[in-house]
Order: sequence, then C-alpha cells, then structure tokens
Amino acid sequence: MTLIDRISQDIKDAMRASDSERTSTLRLLLASLRNAEIADKKNFSDEIALSVLQREAKKRAEAAAAYVKGNRPELAQKEQNELQLIAAYLPAQLTREEVAAAVDEAIAASGDQRQFGAVMKLAMQKLKGQADGKVVSEIVKEKLSPS
Repeated sequence: MTLIDRISQDIKDAMRASDSERTSTLRLLLASLRNAEIADKKNFSDEIALSVLQREAKKRAEAAAAYVKGNRPELAQKEQNELQLIAAYLPAQLTREEVAAAVDEAIAASGDQRQFGAVMKLAMQKLKGQADGKVVSEIVKEKLSPS
C-alpha cells in the first residue's frame, strides 16, 4: 500500500468518525502529494512522497513557532496538532547521538575531513528522512570546527 493509498484510506476513516480537523489536514496532505505526483509522474515514489510530507511538517513547525511568537496560542496549537498528524506518516527521527554517529561515518568516508559540503552531502544521503537537516548541519559544524 502506497503512502497516498494509506492517506486516502485515513481520510475515509476520519470522515466516518466526523473528525473534521483530521479530515481537512489529510486532504491538504493528499493534495500536496497529488501535485507532486503530477509534477514527477514517471519517477514518483514513496521517497518523493516522504520528502513532500517532511516539507509539510516543516511548514507546520515554522507556522506554530510564528504563532507563538505572535502571541496566538490557539493557532499555534492547531498547527501543532497538524504537525503531530503528519509526523505519524514520517519515519521515526533519530536521536542526536545516532545522528552524530552517522556524521562521524560520513567524515570518515569523505576523503577531505575539512569539507563541510562533502560531509553534509554524505550525511544527508545516509540520514534522508530520519533527521532534520538543521540538526545534521549543527553536528557537522561541531565536528569539523577546530577545538
């Protein structure tokens, strides 16, 4: 069962349960996935679908932070609820220690251990979908900076 099929089924279940908030969020996700599918019809896969979901999750997290900063806790809570719903479809995120171990492997694998870009490229290939790029970048900077 593809991710799109799973979300479609969850929309039906949410509609049966009269859960309007969940239904609307899932419909937005499905629309984003369908748009990505149309844009990349030949190569569309669950990997592309996961990147779309990660983008949507990031949007929700940024919006929630902006609403908190703007003193709008009710809107921030709505965005947090949507973020939790999206997170259910994403793979589990790695801990900071696990990311650090993967970064160490990427540093060892890259020939030049001072090249930030090369290490980031290797690390993100290994951690795709399992860690936020911002966290990976912070850890790479820590590891490559002279102490």
